[in-house]
Amino acid sequence: MPFKSQAQRRKFAELLVKGEISNETFEEWNRETGRKKLPERLPRRSSRPKRRRAKAGVTAKKKGKRRARPAGRKKPRSRRAR
Repeated sequence: MPFKSQAQRRKFAELLVKGEISNETFEEWNRETGRKKLPERLPRRSSRPKRRRAKAGVTAKKKGKRRARPAGRKKPRSRRAR
């Protein structure tokens, strides 16, 4: 897998010096990256999930609609006399 930024390349070099990764791993990543001009750092991603918009025509009434009964359950009988 190629490096994505210069900062990542430096971090891997540091791990190599500490002995936490093997020389083969570092060389493999370096080979796959080639001589590409890498950015110093990648832009951060937003950690907050994006809000979904409600579909057109859905009202608050429809959102609170009752759920269907699970399969296999009968409708409860009323207590009124027939």
